[in-house]
Amino acid sequence: MSLLQLLLNVLWLVAGGAWMAFFWVVAALIMALTIVGLPWTWAALNIAAYSLLPFGHKAVSRREWTGQEDIGTGPLGMLGNILWLVLAGWWLALAHVVTAALLAITIIGIPFAWAHLKLANIALWPIGKMIVPRDAFPHYSGPPRW
Repeated sequence: MSLLQLLLNVLWLVAGGAWMAFFWVVAALIMALTIVGLPWTWAALNIAAYSLLPFGHKAVSRREWTGQEDIGTGPLGMLGNILWLVLAGWWLALAHVVTAALLAITIIGIPFAWAHLKLANIALWPIGKMIVPRDAFPHYSGPPRW
């Protein structure tokens, strides 16, 4: 992690990162307690760690990263994401959007607001995504453009 990424992550904690990571952990605990929600618990904990220190990492599709489909990127993953959206995703996304709106009021808060909006997108549809260090994929530029 570069010095700039470290500085941004420290500022991020104050700009809502710690607060939102707490919400993600609460969502993971609620899912774990229901037992039915256990498949979503691990995804929520991974994203909690990502929402705690997002700079220097990136969320990518597992299908695009590995080139293979798995249970989380196929039809069962889509069903899981729909259930997640109904049970927890909408309120986590809403919390990220509200935090982003508050941060966007100031010029200094705009980069952090943008990061919250990216996390709001992940909050709506987390299954099938993985968090990777940004340095781990200098070759990766996103989905293939055919």
